Amino acid sequence: MKKRWKRLTGLGLSFVLTFSLFGCSSSDARRADPDPDTPVEDVAFPLEETAELSFITSAPATTTQEPNEKLIFQRLEEQTNVHIDWTCFVDDQFADKKNLALAQFGNLPDGLFTAGMSDYDLLRYAKQGIIIPLEDLIDKYMPNLQAVFEKYPEYRTMCTAPDGHIYSFPWIEQLGEGKEAIQAIGGIPYINKKWLDFLDIDVPETVDELEQALIAFRDNADALEEEFDIQGDVIPMSFIINNGDQDPAILINGFGEGYGDTADHFAVTDEGEVIYTTVQEGYKEGIEWLHSLVEQGLTDPEAFTQEWSTYVAKGKNHRYGLCFTWDIANIDNYDDYVMMPALAGPDGLVNITRQNGSETSGFDRGRCVLTTSCRDTALAAAWIDQMYAPLQSIQNNWGTYGEEGAANIFEMSTNAEGGPMLRHLDLGDESPVEVRQAQSVNGPLAVLNDYYDVYVTQPDDAKWRLDNMHEIYLEDMKSEYVYPNVFMSIDDTNKVSQYDTDIKKYAEQKKADWILNGGIEEEWDEYLQKMEDYGLSDYLAIKQKYFDQYQESLGSENQ
Repeated sequence: MKKRWKRLTGLGLSFVLTFSLFGCSSSDARRADPDPDTPVEDVAFPLEETAELSFITSAPATTTQEPNEKLIFQRLEEQTNVHIDWTCFVDDQFADKKNLALAQFGNLPDGLFTAGMSDYDLLRYAKQGIIIPLEDLIDKYMPNLQAVFEKYPEYRTMCTAPDGHIYSFPWIEQLGEGKEAIQAIGGIPYINKKWLDFLDIDVPETVDELEQALIAFRDNADALEEEFDIQGDVIPMSFIINNGDQDPAILINGFGEGYGDTADHFAVTDEGEVIYTTVQEGYKEGIEWLHSLVEQGLTDPEAFTQEWSTYVAKGKNHRYGLCFTWDIANIDNYDDYVMMPALAGPDGLVNITRQNGSETSGFDRGRCVLTTSCRDTALAAAWIDQMYAPLQSIQNNWGTYGEEGAANIFEMSTNAEGGPMLRHLDLGDESPVEVRQAQSVNGPLAVLNDYYDVYVTQPDDAKWRLDNMHEIYLEDMKSEYVYPNVFMSIDDTNKVSQYDTDIKKYAEQKKADWILNGGIEEEWDEYLQKMEDYGLSDYLAIKQKYFDQYQESLGSENQ
């Protein structure tokens, strides 16, 4: 860990005392200025003299923990003459380390570049005076972000808290829109087409057909292993339960009412009613069916305990008949697998429940913040605004070009008008996610639909995913609504956070238990009562209030 973090932890007691003094409104405490009078030309890049800012960020354990070793940040320092003093935490430790760092009020960094802030975090840290409002800084020193807000005013609306302030810089990624947004579906079921062809089986279109295909994979394991030189035992179906895109929930959309399950367990009916997916009759029927697959030995025994690295390792050994993820190239390869269509349930119902928040593309409200200790808010805002320049956003999001001795996401090319354009390179056998993690820096950025073929080519894997989603899933995305990115008041956010802790944890615990061990029918009434005891009705009422307000705001914008 960097020396800066050692200073944070090594002097913990004195910082606690500093925090206590600040809580008493010490007149000597320095506060960041959210509305400075620094002339814009004073923060024009490159600066005449080197300046320094300090940020907390995070990185995967498989990549460098020294951000300044990344080519993207090296180029940024050359272009701006701003040196960044980074404190970098490993991804899986970031939440705890970040909260601890923010508690050390006397030694806060200027900001958090990958803040990982929930709405509750933004509001509570703002209330405590740990992070500062940003709207005046945006208007004065951030023309790139302003251009995004002017083109898509809904993003500024979504960034604005109920008290009228903006407390964070967002991450935005557009790839398609509405039902054709790449984020409309997260965890896609990829089925092994080579195995199906070898066994003379069509791609399943119903739950019964899938069950028979998985049985065929199980019963012909020896033949499959010999034919395809598979290292290890054949696994008919694998997943990681309750793990976002790796969860098998999409398989049960054809049961009952057709809502299946979603990552956050919310859905909206065509009548505009917000519901919780895990208390619907169709969910119960679907979970019973998934348990029947477990009983028949059709699922991976490690599916309820494995981590990402284990899941990928088995995929790279070509052991899966069916698996779930965002991009099959991260698990195995494009040649062997196809997207399996939405399955018709027992009564013939076919439906895809889109991911919540996908209507406005990829969006993360709490991506970057400035703290109350920021030494130069005008400079910090101007530097962060560089992240919203089109060519910079693209590299921050995916990776860069020209790095020697490593796979590169891009080469620098030109568009049809002769302007600079980043062209995606063929990664060959490289895993797209691993190459991106090695080069990208994430943080605040905006990649818009109109950037493609102007500033960047569309990624081959994204184009493949979008084209296949359009062909295979679009007509089955029948639901009118997805739950939007709403910004609740601090009181409601606090309530929702409390409800979500109990309700989601309990629902996911029972989901895993029932799929693995059965018993949902016998325990269903008790489960529903316990969900109600945890406050589900009140939780839904809050979510409904903000959904209705959002729909009303859309109506007022269209008048």
